[in-house]
Amino acid sequence: MKLPLLILCLATLFIFSCHKDSFITSPSAVVHFSADTLLFDTVFTTTGSITQSVKVVNGNDRRLRLSDIRLMGGSHSFFSINVDGTPGPEVNDAELEAGDSLYIFVAVKIDPSTDSLPFIVRDSIGLSFNGNQRFIQLQAFGQNANYLRNKIISSNTTWTNGLPYVILGGLVVDSNSTLTIPAGCKVYLHADAPLLVDGTLKVLGSDTARVTFLGDRLDIPYKDFPGSWPGIYFRSSSINNMLQYAVIKNAYDGVVAELPSGNASPKVVLNECIIDNTYDAGIIGEQSSIRATNCLISNSGDNIELGYGGTYQFTHCTAVSYSNGFFAHTQPVLYVSNYAFQGTTPVTADLTAAFTNCIFWGDFGNVDNEVIVARQGSTVFSVNFSNCLWKVKTAPTGVGAFNMIANLDPLFDSVNTSRNVYDFHLRTGSPAIDKGLATGLTLDLDGKPRPAGPAPDLGCYEHL
Repeated sequence: MKLPLLILCLATLFIFSCHKDSFITSPSAVVHFSADTLLFDTVFTTTGSITQSVKVVNGNDRRLRLSDIRLMGGSHSFFSINVDGTPGPEVNDAELEAGDSLYIFVAVKIDPSTDSLPFIVRDSIGLSFNGNQRFIQLQAFGQNANYLRNKIISSNTTWTNGLPYVILGGLVVDSNSTLTIPAGCKVYLHADAPLLVDGTLKVLGSDTARVTFLGDRLDIPYKDFPGSWPGIYFRSSSINNMLQYAVIKNAYDGVVAELPSGNASPKVVLNECIIDNTYDAGIIGEQSSIRATNCLISNSGDNIELGYGGTYQFTHCTAVSYSNGFFAHTQPVLYVSNYAFQGTTPVTADLTAAFTNCIFWGDFGNVDNEVIVARQGSTVFSVNFSNCLWKVKTAPTGVGAFNMIANLDPLFDSVNTSRNVYDFHLRTGSPAIDKGLATGLTLDLDGKPRPAGPAPDLGCYEHL
């Protein structure tokens, strides 16, 4: 009896040993990574080389074969990998015992003085096993810049215009603090990086050195995508904001002003600004106060959206949109109302808005009325248009409209939607030339002179 029992034990041990030595082939095999993303946060000032690692663990009770560990960018990547002593960019048939692990070492070497590099260099490592493929993301800084991640400006701060600023995770200007951005400064914001202003933002560009706000993807085709970064948001406590000669492009929302200013000044003043290619809206005012002069708001989901009342003054502004490869022009370029919905209930607020010497135009879309004005309730409601050119099948009612030009093509210099070319200067013969009301403005969006007397041109550009 003892011999059969011994044989049975040996057979069981043999079977168990064979089971442990065999490879798991099920697609449900468990593999753990110590990280799914490696971030190389060093600011490169010279040619840099940094190494990090990720641990890969076999979470099964049987051996596992990783059929392929591959740097997806191959030999042309800025990154390089080494798998437990075996150099990449590709390592095949790496074997892991049950519960065992290996390390993938990742190095990055970048010369950030190369201006053609994107600010964020990316790649990934692909791991294949049992018909599955998993990825570890790689990200590093690619150019010399001031990199700010999840930054809070908690005291009065003035930036410089030497190196650009790259914002990751968001930037907050705290209450009672002022951030001043000088002429010529370039600001690049990541997809997760809104600029949130609870205090004050001063942007002091000039006609020859504008301040630019763009997404941080500079590579084709991403550099032209709308919605590349969240936008600039002036929140409830923010006051005394001024943007002068600023260019805001490719945001989700360009400029958002929330609730009234805490003093008698407008919450946001926009002078000679360009807001272009924004996915949702170029300018949003929600029961707020905005003064805009010589501004171009172009090719956005909604160009200007002013709701729930507020106080607004737009002078010599051009709001224009064309359907193109990024947008179908389906919304009016200007929407103004004195109400908003809380759930299904409309709530109203006082509204005062004046539009002088402006152009409101859209084309290659299905919008009959490029200007919509909506009213509910009996709160103060004063909306006036003076010496503007607009495209409207049915003009808005309940507003003042003086010396208006309706449905005449403004004859912009050149528009080619297939080539993404938009020049909104006026051509000779434009019906907008010499049709303006004297406002005291002596310059246009280019910094060129406007006539001091009567009859300036409509829109943001003076035809010279």
